[in-house]
Amino acid sequence: MTTTNSILFSLFLWITVVLSSTTAFVGATAEVVVESISKAGEGPPVPVTKDNYYRSDVTLYIESSDDDSGEKTRTPSGWSTRVEDGAAKEQPFEFQPGNGLIEGWTIGVLQMQEGERALLHVPSSLGYGGRATGSPGGAFYIPANSNLLFDIKMLGKVGEATEL
Repeated sequence: MTTTNSILFSLFLWITVVLSSTTAFVGATAEVVVESISKAGEGPPVPVTKDNYYRSDVTLYIESSDDDSGEKTRTPSGWSTRVEDGAAKEQPFEFQPGNGLIEGWTIGVLQMQEGERALLHVPSSLGYGGRATGSPGGAFYIPANSNLLFDIKMLGKVGEATEL
């Protein structure tokens, strides 16, 4: 193979990999549903990005469909940062989108703005998949193949003087 053909072949492989990973991400985005409860306050919207660390109030539920009616039900997982939802004390969750989190969380929060509160519906395939997390009877438990529902409020960037 000549050098030119080798370079063209390498470029073709690189483009194929990039397009296939982009297509997978775009398809996955359609699976995560973000339902806004409240929008951010006054001023221009400040979108969540992968570049920053954020603070958020979160309660996690296991979401399932009622076989007879088709309505979704939510069962508390036992994990929350809110006292009203079972936390021992208010302790916001700090994270950076895309860094050590399930894919569905990252996809969902990147559709949000600082100050917004939303419900993130995450299918099992973009959550913990076939593995259980936590321990039955422990502080929290997520059974294998669970669809997740995060009730999340984006408070703002870590280290900001005022949080939304």
